[in-house]
Amino acid sequence: MTRVLVIGAAGNTGRPIAQGLTAEGVTVRTATRDTRPPVTAAEHVRFDWADPSTHEAAFEGVDRMYALAPALVEDPSVLMISVLKRALAGGVRRVVLLSASAVPEEGPGLGQVHHFLRTHAPEWAVLQPSWFMQNFISPGHHHAVSIQRDGALVTATGQGRVGFVDAGDIAAVGVRALADAASHDTAHVITGPQALSYDDLAAILSRVSGRPIRHVHATPEEAQRHLQASGMPEIYARFLTLLDTSIRDGAENRVTDTVLRVTGRPPRDFESFVRAHPNVWH
Repeated sequence: MTRVLVIGAAGNTGRPIAQGLTAEGVTVRTATRDTRPPVTAAEHVRFDWADPSTHEAAFEGVDRMYALAPALVEDPSVLMISVLKRALAGGVRRVVLLSASAVPEEGPGLGQVHHFLRTHAPEWAVLQPSWFMQNFISPGHHHAVSIQRDGALVTATGQGRVGFVDAGDIAAVGVRALADAASHDTAHVITGPQALSYDDLAAILSRVSGRPIRHVHATPEEAQRHLQASGMPEIYARFLTLLDTSIRDGAENRVTDTVLRVTGRPPRDFESFVRAHPNVWH
């Protein structure tokens, strides 16, 4: 019997993946750093990449797993690869990793985990989504906070465009990568249906919310100071600012057919996503 471990089952992708697998009759073991199950599932365990005492119960009897990196860790590969080696040695055959479109295989951090899985896991897939639409509504995210507090998005992206994607669409691809009989054995670059600039986003948000929301075109230095002023650690603020400049230079200006090809349905567009969350704006 297939049993899937879903790490990060309380998150934007982990929760719908656990729910989607359960709806398909797959036995799911959810795992979070909390002892309380985030969704209805057959089993739940506490899991912490940095705490070896939580690993044995998480991996026991599991043959597939969804791997979500620990948050705000500069190089998650240091923790993750050693734990994944243990999981594979214990009987896990298929690993689906959440990475990002901005992280190439063999790049730093998750790129190293991506390479490890491709070269060591019997079955694997890497989800490489573009930027999440949820960034603009999730409490605590710096963009959502800035929109609510100041009516502004502050970035160093210039006129650069991004194929923003709904986490629900990422999860739908993840469900297929975990549940399908045949392993995907590939990296899925996942985007929404449109490549939008932050000016475009501000215009859509203004139209839907009924309040003026502007995009502040900041220099990289100004953008980093803005992030640090929100309480973000300097090293992470610097990293996000570097990603802003890569967007400015065109690195994320693309749209893929992954969601439609893998799931059979088209991805949600940004305006539909915003309209589906009216309580955020009113």
